[in-house]
Formats: sequence, C-alpha cells, structure tokens
Amino acid sequence: MLIVSACLAGINCRYDGLNNYNPRIAELVRNGEALPVCPEQLGGLSTPRLAAEIQNGKVINTAGKDVSEYFTRGAFETLKIAKLINCRTAILKQRSPSCGYGEIYDGTHSGKTLIGNGITALLLLDNGINLKTEDDF
Repeated sequence: MLIVSACLAGINCRYDGLNNYNPRIAELVRNGEALPVCPEQLGGLSTPRLAAEIQNGKVINTAGKDVSEYFTRGAFETLKIAKLINCRTAILKQRSPSCGYGEIYDGTHSGKTLIGNGITALLLLDNGINLKTEDDF
C-alpha cells in the first residue's frame, strides 16, 4: 500500500485550507491502493495555518515562529503509519516543508525554490521508503 499527501487526494488540509487535488492520486485512494496522510495535521497544526518554510534547518512560519516541533512530530507519526501498512512508496506534495522531495521553497516566502527535502520526506527516505511526487503523475 502507498501513502499519499492528503492534499493530493483532494482533502482540504493545506495551510490555506485548500487542497492540491490530483485525480490520479485520488483514484488510488478510492481504489484502496493508497492511504492519505497530512504530516502537518498529524503533528498538531490546525487547518488553516500560517504558511511555513524551511530556513537554516528550522521550519519557520510567516510570523517568524519556529514550528519545527510540529513538523518533526508529524513526520514521525507519518512514519509510524507507513510502517503499520508496510508502505514501500509514498507520493508526496512537491515543494512542501513537510512533503517536498527534491525541491522545497527556499525559506524566504517568495515562491523561490531550491534543491532539498521536507522534514517528512527526509525521514521516510532515511527509513527506506521510495518517494515520488505529483509531478511523476
């Protein structure tokens, strides 16, 4: 079974209360082939919430508050779920400070990106889970 970023399945869990619906990923969920997760909600953050980006190894929201603790907690909860369902592959939301794989926002809240991985993506990779993004679909 796969895990997928819940926003890609059409669940309104993004920081702004919206989603990033991808019909092919939503179909995987409907067919019972994938389980949607939102690491940020699993970490205790509300929806909606302030946007956050990784800056110097910490996750900082637009108010300047360090919210790394929530992102780290959510990453470990996501890993627990992945292990429970014997997940080998995850499809994650590109550029997210949680789920971004290969590319994340640069921490300036300006829309610019850089090479890197989100907190959850890095933890899943470190635990042998293959990652893909919606860009692979």
